[in-house]
Amino acid sequence: MTAGANVFETKETKYLLVLSSKYPSNLTIELRGSIPLEFRSLLGNRIYGCDDCQLVCPWNKFAQSTLESDYSPRQGLDSPQLVELFAWSEQDFLKRLEGSPIRRIGHESWLRNIAVALGNASTTDTVITALRARQTDSSDVVKEHVQWALAQHENKVDAQ
Repeated sequence: MTAGANVFETKETKYLLVLSSKYPSNLTIELRGSIPLEFRSLLGNRIYGCDDCQLVCPWNKFAQSTLESDYSPRQGLDSPQLVELFAWSEQDFLKRLEGSPIRRIGHESWLRNIAVALGNASTTDTVITALRARQTDSSDVVKEHVQWALAQHENKVDAQ
């Protein structure tokens, strides 16, 4: 980031760029373990970093599209359904993301991030069913984030 970038703003929220630990990329990629509660709803549907900095960067107005295949979306990840990604086994994760930088976060962080995104999603039977299916996951981190996500949906229903 440039020295002039003090506030990162999207429609959903503002992130103060004082500590890199608050960046969506740090929370979804670098952080191991639990995402702090105060940041979960702010992440929206981001499951692996974010491209918001790319969207607001004034230098990107000079960027041009490329036909270089290394920059093309892979494995249908340009328009994924979170529920489908959440159902991936560790073997699916490793196979589908072979050669992708996403793979380095590991299956546990992948599921943790998707649980948070599903907690921030609209309440549907499909979302609730997917979350409930992971309530008995072997990872305590995943179970914690699934419980949080289910609670978000319960709160949405109670508020109606």
